[in-house]
Amino acid sequence: MSEGYEVAHVDELEELPIAGGEFVWRPVRRRFGITAFGTNAYTGNAGQRVIEEHYEQDNHQEMYVVLRGRATFTLGGDEIDAPAGTIVFVRPNTKRGAIAAEDGTAVLAVGAKPGVVFEPSLWEDVFAANAYADKGEVEKGRELLEALLEQHPDAWQGFYNAACLEARVGDKERGIQYFERAVELEPEKVREFAKTDSDFDSIRDDPRFSSLVAGQADSPG
Repeated sequence: MSEGYEVAHVDELEELPIAGGEFVWRPVRRRFGITAFGTNAYTGNAGQRVIEEHYEQDNHQEMYVVLRGRATFTLGGDEIDAPAGTIVFVRPNTKRGAIAAEDGTAVLAVGAKPGVVFEPSLWEDVFAANAYADKGEVEKGRELLEALLEQHPDAWQGFYNAACLEARVGDKERGIQYFERAVELEPEKVREFAKTDSDFDSIRDDPRFSSLVAGQADSPG
């Protein structure tokens, strides 16, 4: 590592399975400490997702570069074959996603909003924390989420995902405590998401949790 630059191969980046292993995230922005724009890489074998299906809003622009292999992009209602070297630019409000068409496919994603000072998304720490927990590194995942909650004490997403993690690893009390705070911060969205979120299956029958979801109590105590 030099004071003026850093170099890393995509395969040297940390490998974090996302969504139960549906796709593999290779953190780029976090690896280099980039603060001017968002960027990450995703790798996968044939049939594995390399870009999740989603929309970007609020004028957020994204570009994808197929580094190697081949991917099939779904852009709006179109399906695009994208061999290595293909550059895909997607404007806001257009649905996008991609699946690897060859083993070893790697896609680099870059995104930012024009004229807006970049701030790292909360989802990066959430994704990383969940990935660590799924790999059995629960304490490492907890540390990430605890730091996130300290930095953003009024963001319901952090508490909701902390509740999800604790419910998945079997800590009912911590899960309900975090969920209560998430409900306090954003009752309507949290309750709606929790109704079908399988992460809460281990605590769904607890009367404190069910009361919070139903809106019948302000506290699980």
